[in-house]
Amino acid sequence: MTNRLTRRRFIKGSAATAASAGIAMNLPTNLLASEGDKGSDDMPFKISLAEWSLHRALKGEKLDNLDFAKTTKEEFGIDAIEYVNSFFKDKAEDADYLKQLNERAADHDVKQLLIMVDGEGALGDADEAKRTKAVENHHRWVTAAKTLGCHSIRVNAQSSGSFEEQQGRAADGLARLSEFAKEHGLNVIVENHGGLSSNGEWLAGVMKKVGMENCGTLPDFGNFRVSKEEMYDRYKGIDELMPFAKAVSAKSHDFDDEGNEKNTDFAKMMDIVVNKHNYHGWVGIEYEGGGLGEYEGIKATKKLLEKVAKVPA
Repeated sequence: MTNRLTRRRFIKGSAATAASAGIAMNLPTNLLASEGDKGSDDMPFKISLAEWSLHRALKGEKLDNLDFAKTTKEEFGIDAIEYVNSFFKDKAEDADYLKQLNERAADHDVKQLLIMVDGEGALGDADEAKRTKAVENHHRWVTAAKTLGCHSIRVNAQSSGSFEEQQGRAADGLARLSEFAKEHGLNVIVENHGGLSSNGEWLAGVMKKVGMENCGTLPDFGNFRVSKEEMYDRYKGIDELMPFAKAVSAKSHDFDDEGNEKNTDFAKMMDIVVNKHNYHGWVGIEYEGGGLGEYEGIKATKKLLEKVAKVPA
């Protein structure tokens, strides 16, 4: 497998290109990636930073959520960020706090791309009342993301029951949340994040059941453990989820002496993402390892992404 990715251009207004990215035409303007959100002449994709990469520093109060944009730009030279709601859980409706986040990001010329939302209930709950409550719990994060200029909120598709029952329940919750998000010009994107959501076939089927332009996926390179006994093939899973992708998560844990990720062949993975599915949007670094410190792990992941993105002169 070559570690070189071909450089391709999106053609504005091309239905074929939009279809290959899993995005239908005639979306509200802010649901589509802008020209600045696509790969440059030097890179076929753009690199962002997922806040979870710094979760130890944030939980240990060595870093404040308000300084995430500054740290991302100054420490790593990255100009786009992906928030995690648990680091400002009580601030979703705090206008002053959101204003500060906007100001901090603007001060450092950093784009705020999305909010990863956890802990707000199961969108595929078997209990319809609880499912409705979960949908409503996510509303404040949609409006917060709108205030921050994000394109999406990332959610989970947790459910229970049979394969088919879980698909139906998750599709119902996601469709209702996506209807609300559509009114605000936002996407709802689902990460493969345990349970059947880590089964690429299942989650792709959920997307087809929802069938909405602003409901998509955030394929994560590493989250393919369905259960203690079952691990889904990560390359097959990414291939199945990329037609619906509106963001990508480059999960990393450990690196060998040559700087390659030990668990995921990044060259093979990015070949699927970029060359097979013509994706040129944001690829978010999400370092979760323990062998390197968080800052070193982020830098190692960025270096690896830049290496596999090299194109012939």
